[in-house]
Amino acid sequence: MSEQNSSAPGDKHSKHDAGPSNNTLPLSISQTDSRDKWSKKMDFLLSVIGFAVDLGNVWRFPYICYQNGGGAFLIPYTIMALFGGVPLFFMELALGQFHRTGAIPIWKRICPIFKGIGYAICVIGLYVSFYYNTIIAWALYYLYSSFSTTLPWTNCDNTWNTANCTNYFGKNNITWTNNSKSPAEEFYTRHVLGIHEADGLDHVGGMRWELLFCLFLIFTIVYFSLWKGVKTSGKVVWVTATLPYVVLFILLIRGATLPGAWRGIIFYLRPNWQKLTDTAVWIDAAAQIFFSLGPGFGVLLALASYNPFNNNCYRDAIITSVVNCLTSFLSGFVIFTVLGYMAEMRDVEVEDVAKDKGPSLLFITYPEAIANMVGSTFFAIIFFLMMITLGLDSTFGGLEAVITAIMDEYPDILGRRRELFVLGLVIVCFTGSLSTLTQFIIVSSFMDQPPLMLFDYKYPEWTILVGYLIGASSFIWIPIYMVYKLVWTPGSLKQRLAICIRPENVGRDQPSDSLCMAMAP
Repeated sequence: MSEQNSSAPGDKHSKHDAGPSNNTLPLSISQTDSRDKWSKKMDFLLSVIGFAVDLGNVWRFPYICYQNGGGAFLIPYTIMALFGGVPLFFMELALGQFHRTGAIPIWKRICPIFKGIGYAICVIGLYVSFYYNTIIAWALYYLYSSFSTTLPWTNCDNTWNTANCTNYFGKNNITWTNNSKSPAEEFYTRHVLGIHEADGLDHVGGMRWELLFCLFLIFTIVYFSLWKGVKTSGKVVWVTATLPYVVLFILLIRGATLPGAWRGIIFYLRPNWQKLTDTAVWIDAAAQIFFSLGPGFGVLLALASYNPFNNNCYRDAIITSVVNCLTSFLSGFVIFTVLGYMAEMRDVEVEDVAKDKGPSLLFITYPEAIANMVGSTFFAIIFFLMMITLGLDSTFGGLEAVITAIMDEYPDILGRRRELFVLGLVIVCFTGSLSTLTQFIIVSSFMDQPPLMLFDYKYPEWTILVGYLIGASSFIWIPIYMVYKLVWTPGSLKQRLAICIRPENVGRDQPSDSLCMAMAP
């Protein structure tokens, strides 16, 4: 890739897309022939949908919805989407398409002194890849374990099970107590993670070699999907972005036929209107829509930068946002029909079953229900295959944001060395992920508010400080670059400030409303 600072020949797509003619395009943002382009419009749409629709749509939205008033939560969720999430989603797509550059160099054309935001985005992208790909590796290990006539988390007859293991499916007179552990929970905590073999952060235990191999396979797939740019990733998403919807509909149909499914649906959607007076509900709605759509991570900026200048990104923003929100809503039915089934089998309330959230929902609760269905092996295989594809799409987007930002910032060094640069980046991410493969394992729990808990283990106080340092190590680049820019820019303080806040490559010949004109439907 290279700096986008030269004029471009006529855009072959302009005769199909509405917008100004090419002779009105600002010089600094004109498209060059050297920059990669999406082979098809659907490559771009599926990439954006694949990034936005991730594991959080399956495990986070259903939990947040029932916790914050069920059907009533859809009101603040929709309002936050219309007035917050979708406008920001569109703005990032428009900026990326207009300036045709990544998250670091784009600030030279907006406000140069804030260029540190671009570096902070890249650091955050790296941190996310350290733990997010480990979750995909767990799903891959579950997928491998699913290729058996009897799923290994079906019963309590395995070497990793304890006396507290309680299998209540298909049995009468089984009492479920506070000490009871399901076969699925012990498979996850004792066999997959091996948490019982560690003494907390003072002694994290050894490396989980099975997961290391799975993690290596995941990063291998990531590398060969990204090494050639959007030409390769745009083809991979035709599988990874569409397969989850096939699986979701299969699981929805199966879940709806289970006994007790109606209990889960009622629990999911039953409105609690009093919740709407709670400020925390509106905060959760805003947080959910921003986490779900993903503006601000530089991904939408990077993906849109490979679009033709006159592409209708307003329509793209509406389509992808609606698909994302509907997917979250659909996932709630898939999850809660199964939770209602489990409540029916345990003879407890749905609320008692639905207390699990996050990874526990996907690696304990849902696999437990699958294990006791007819055709359990088939449903386990497609479920974990869905999880892998959901995770891979988001990984593609997150790392592409880092790749595009750095390569656009240093085009002379990296412009013709994308394959090597992507390989180095993947090796860094793989190395950073190794810490998450030990027997105390979920580093992402540092982001929780104190007291920090993982199952029965309470984190020591010093881990809170570590969490703050990890967070600070990302955004610290913003003030660092501000100081650097002010110190090294020549002139008086007033002149320096004027230079640092004035966008580069913006002249009088460029109309101020170019962006609006270019993005007009």
